[in-house]
Amino acid sequence: MRSSMIFPRIRHHRAVGAQHDRRKPPVTTTPAPAAEHAPVGGCVPPSDSLVDFAAYLAGAKVEAPTIEAALSLVRAHNAGRGGGGAFVWVGLHEPESPEVEWLAEVFGLHPLAVEDAVKAHQRPKVERYGDSLFVVLKTVAFVEEEPDSEIVATGEIMLFVGPDFVVTVRHGRHCPLSSVREKLEDDPKLLGRGPAGVLHAIADHVVDEYLSVADQMQEALEEVEAAVFADVSSRDIGRIYHLKREMIEMKRAVTPLVAPLGALPQRRVIPPEMRDYFRDVGDHLSRVCEQVESSNELCNSVLQAALARSNALANEDMRRISSWVAIMAAPTMIAGVYGMNFDFMPETKWVFGYPMIVGLMLLTCTLLYRSFRRKGWM
Repeated sequence: MRSSMIFPRIRHHRAVGAQHDRRKPPVTTTPAPAAEHAPVGGCVPPSDSLVDFAAYLAGAKVEAPTIEAALSLVRAHNAGRGGGGAFVWVGLHEPESPEVEWLAEVFGLHPLAVEDAVKAHQRPKVERYGDSLFVVLKTVAFVEEEPDSEIVATGEIMLFVGPDFVVTVRHGRHCPLSSVREKLEDDPKLLGRGPAGVLHAIADHVVDEYLSVADQMQEALEEVEAAVFADVSSRDIGRIYHLKREMIEMKRAVTPLVAPLGALPQRRVIPPEMRDYFRDVGDHLSRVCEQVESSNELCNSVLQAALARSNALANEDMRRISSWVAIMAAPTMIAGVYGMNFDFMPETKWVFGYPMIVGLMLLTCTLLYRSFRRKGWM
C-alpha cells in the first residue's frame, strides 16, 4: 500500500469532501401555464433540499418557474400529442418530510414509498405502485484516508419513476447526479427515452461507481498482501481486518440489488426498447458482485496468512530469547557455584583456577551459541 497507510478510506451519510451541486430553480424562458407555488395539504414545497428541476419535451429541456408549472406543461404536451415522452425531473438532496409529502401530493406518490424516502437507510429494492416504480440504490465511494476510520462511505438514491415524472431523493454527499443530468441534457436521443431512460442512466452511473470502488479495493488488498509477506505487524493485521469490514459493507450495498435489477427488464412499466439497456447494467452489477466476493475470500486468506506469519515470527523471537537465556545461564551457574565462599572447593587455592573457570564459561557459551545457530534459532 502506501508508505504511511496501506489503503485509502469507505459509511452511511458521512461527509467525503465531494462538492454538492445545489443550483437555483431555473428562470422560465418559454411560456408555461401559470401555477401558484403554494403549500399543498399543509405541506411545504422543497426549498433548501431542491437541487434542480425542469420539464423535458421532445428531447429538449424546457425551464419553468415552478414544479407544478413544469408538470402542467408536460401533461399538456403529452395530451396534445396523444402519447407520452415528455416528463418532469425533480432532484432533491436530503429533504425534510413535509417537502417529500408536498411532492407526493403533486405527483401522486405512494405513502409507503414516501416514508421510505424520508427515513432512508433502506435496503436496495425495486417496488411497483400502480403505474409507477420506487427504486432504492445504494451508493458507495472512497473517502479521504484517516486513521481508524471507514474507507467506504455509503449513501442512497431513491427514485420515483412515473409515466411523466422522475423524482430523485439523494442521501449522502457523494455520488451527485448533476453529471448524469448534464449528460442527458446534451443528448436529445437519451432524453427521448423518457423516465425509463433517466432511471437507466442513474442506475448505470451508480453501478459504474461500484466498479471503480471495487477496483480500488482490489488494489488495496493486493498491496496489503504484498506487505504481509514482506513484513507483518499487529498494525498490519488491524488494517487487514478493517479492509475486510469495509468489504462486507460494500457487499451489503451491492448484493441485494442483483435480484430486483435483474427483474426490472421484465416489468411492464419498462418500455421494450429499454430492456436491453437494463440487462447490460445487470451484467455489470453481476461482475461487481463476483469481484467483491472474490476480494472478500482473498482477504480471508490474507488475514489467515498474516496471523500465521505473526505467530511464526513470535515463535522465532521466543526461540531466540530462549537461546540467549540458555547461553547466559551456563556462566551464571558456574559463577554461582564458585561464589558460595566455601573453604574446601576444587581449584580455589590454585593459581590457574580463575583463568580456567573463565575459559570454561567462554567455551560453554561458544558451544551453546554454535549449537543454537546450527538449528536456526539464532
